[in-house]
Amino acid sequence: MKLRLAGLLAAAPILFGQKPDNVLVVINQESPLSRSIGEYYAERRHVPLTNVCRLSVPADQDISRDEYDDKIARPIAAFLRQHKLQEQILYIVTTSGVPLRVRGSAGNMIAEAAAVDSELTLLYSDMRGQPHSLPAGIHNPFFGKVFAVFRHPDFPIYLVTRLTGYDFADVKGLIDRALLARNRGNFVIDLKKFDDGPGNVWLRDAARALPKNRVILDDTGKVLYQQRDVIGYASWGSNDPDRKQRNVDFQWLPGAIMTEYVSTNGRTFTRPPDNWNIGAAWSDPKGTFAGSPQTLTADYIHEGATGASGHVYEPYLQFTPRPDILLPAYYHGRNLAESYYLAIPALSWMNIVVGDPLCSLGKP
Repeated sequence: MKLRLAGLLAAAPILFGQKPDNVLVVINQESPLSRSIGEYYAERRHVPLTNVCRLSVPADQDISRDEYDDKIARPIAAFLRQHKLQEQILYIVTTSGVPLRVRGSAGNMIAEAAAVDSELTLLYSDMRGQPHSLPAGIHNPFFGKVFAVFRHPDFPIYLVTRLTGYDFADVKGLIDRALLARNRGNFVIDLKKFDDGPGNVWLRDAARALPKNRVILDDTGKVLYQQRDVIGYASWGSNDPDRKQRNVDFQWLPGAIMTEYVSTNGRTFTRPPDNWNIGAAWSDPKGTFAGSPQTLTADYIHEGATGASGHVYEPYLQFTPRPDILLPAYYHGRNLAESYYLAIPALSWMNIVVGDPLCSLGKP
């Protein structure tokens, strides 16, 4: 699918459902960190107290399918029904301490494992008597609908983002930066050399869909580090063989978002040792953290990004966020949640989105 988003989005009026009343905040009462984050966000964004759902679930990163159904999906559905919020809620915000992954088979196209957040996107249709099936991997009806207003019942899903990082300070910073977002700064797009596959094609298309004076594009073997005034970033992350550093050391502007083609960058939000660096191979134990040698989404939040994508297990390239949709949508004023989910092809899959769903740069 070839999308010429620059002209299309500029010409199309985009309406927003981005109000605090449209947000449901999910807190795990078993996690002090979850309580602190959820309560701080609800206060800062003026989310009504009736839109704060409190669960009681073990504060583990992994959860079984039965535990997900019994301790997360059903209680949230009951809360929405009790407060008559099923239609009003467009965005669900989970918090650190709410489990991250549903356990199951992974590493193939018929996986049963999934991100908790990606499962929750389908809660709306589940509640309407159309439960989704397993194995995981359901077409996202909002994918690529760049002209559409996100609303129910046109799109029978919730857009789910997560407020998380290494600690409360990281998440507080993310929330505070979201409130200061402005449409300025550079979109940094870093290709992998000698690669004419779809990943590099989407990165080039993203660059073409943005104003030339707002784009820093590199399609050589050079890896872009220490960029300033960054509002958006897309790359191959640690899947670029020339990337040798764990951190890019950018100076991020408030509201900045990132995405990268990395299989396991959302595998954990436990902080690695400061001296850990990405590994050159999966077989290298010194370069491995939490079972993988790859970059970590949480490092970008810690460094100063306001929004980020990640994957809890192998998503495959075709199901990673499409930068040629994500970055132009965000530039033209879509909020963070809508920008990412316009770009994510599949639900009940491995994707997570970190950030305040209401964060928006506003019009160019």
